[in-house]
Amino acid sequence: MTDQSNANPAQSGAAGADRLAPRPLERPAVDPAQTAVFGRPRGVEGAFDKLYTPPPNGNGTSGLELAPPTPESLAEAFRRPPGAEDVVLQRPLEATGESPAAEEPLWTGRHDPWRDPASGAVLAGPAVPAEDAEADSADRPGGALLSVPEVLFGRRVKPRALALLGVVALLVGAIGGLAAWWIADTGSELTGSATISEAEAAKERPPGSLADIARRVSPAVVSLEVMKPGGDSGEQGSGVVIDPQGYILTNEHVVSTAVADSGVKITAIFNDGTRTEAKVVGADQKTDLAVVKVTVTNPAVMQIGKSSDLQVGDSVIAVGSPLALQNSITSGIISALERPVTTSGENGAPPVTYSAIQTDAAINHGNSGGALVDSTGALVGINSAIRSSSADGGSIGIGFAIPSDYALKIAKELIRSGKVTHADIGINAASVAGSSSMGAQVQNVAPGGPAAGAGIKEGDVITKVGDRMVRDSAELTVAVRDHNPGEVVPVQLARDGALLVVDVTLGSD
Repeated sequence: MTDQSNANPAQSGAAGADRLAPRPLERPAVDPAQTAVFGRPRGVEGAFDKLYTPPPNGNGTSGLELAPPTPESLAEAFRRPPGAEDVVLQRPLEATGESPAAEEPLWTGRHDPWRDPASGAVLAGPAVPAEDAEADSADRPGGALLSVPEVLFGRRVKPRALALLGVVALLVGAIGGLAAWWIADTGSELTGSATISEAEAAKERPPGSLADIARRVSPAVVSLEVMKPGGDSGEQGSGVVIDPQGYILTNEHVVSTAVADSGVKITAIFNDGTRTEAKVVGADQKTDLAVVKVTVTNPAVMQIGKSSDLQVGDSVIAVGSPLALQNSITSGIISALERPVTTSGENGAPPVTYSAIQTDAAINHGNSGGALVDSTGALVGINSAIRSSSADGGSIGIGFAIPSDYALKIAKELIRSGKVTHADIGINAASVAGSSSMGAQVQNVAPGGPAAGAGIKEGDVITKVGDRMVRDSAELTVAVRDHNPGEVVPVQLARDGALLVVDVTLGSD
């Protein structure tokens, strides 16, 4: 049912009862942004099919901008000559009465794959037509073929040639039989000549290889023999030449016998076998370092590196004379840095404590005082001690070296004055580890010493000296000796569950 209650009566009467009035025109709002994009350009009215007439150009004429006229020099050079304006460059052949001759393609007539564009690209014999080859073979006369009876009995071949051929055949057979007999006769014997494939000597020794480093470093490492004149036994160690004047850096325990007894002789043995006497310049038992001097001309000197630049995992090489085997090298890596090490002193001397480089390069007795070099061949440590699980002290891959930065500092003082002074805090301490603190516990305080002046008491646990943590008594000794006498150092300690920091003016030993 259609609702016509709202229809216009006039329209309803004109169109009939079944028609509705048109709906009002709906004009939705247009977005201004879309109008700017899709609307007519400014100044354009009406439909889009009207041509747009541009404004007059600069010459006062309407229309598009024309290209500038051709320069007179170019027009004169490339235009037609005067009077030849209607002449074309080439008259058509039809105007002259000639008809163009149709030229056959290059590949017609004879099949030439080099000229035929439809020929396949293949690898084959020479591009010779088959008919030409057949013609050549047909024109060539064929020779008569000889049979065996004709050769032997037809007198086609001279008897002398047949006899010579037979002699050659007999000789070949005889030689083959003799060779087979000799092979069969000698093959069953146990002895004979052997054919050995020898390889060429290895030559892959680029700069920086172990062989290259050993070649450059070994001349600067010497072997030291310490024994009494006429004696059959003595001490054996190694040393590193650090100065062209003949100064050699080594361990104190290598030359301790010569330090205690002036009658003991030290002999330095160089890489080329040269032997010369060495004199003790100075020795420091607390750091296990000593300097001896030899009188030589232009010795090979070790290049000094910086141990402070080392990192765990860096490659290193130990050079020395382990077990009296001169000029030996072993390789490994840096296993740890700043490792506090305490070793027993030689000839009843007190224990020696120093901060060491730990390496897994094999170090044995005789390596002491030798060089620990990095991957460039620069000295980064002085081999000093090993840790072993056997009574004879064999290497188990745990060796220690004194860092080169610290060793060169001690060596310079020994060369300058023959002795070394160390910073001292004025206490005796023991390692302690508890649930709340771990460090070096003060056992006694020297009266009037640096620690007493700073207020440190017995029972205090020192946990830090300067910027270095202290976890045991050995690390306390190392941390104090890292500073100079007279230097003021903050010391952190635990007392009655509280942490205190006191400033200590270090003394000297």
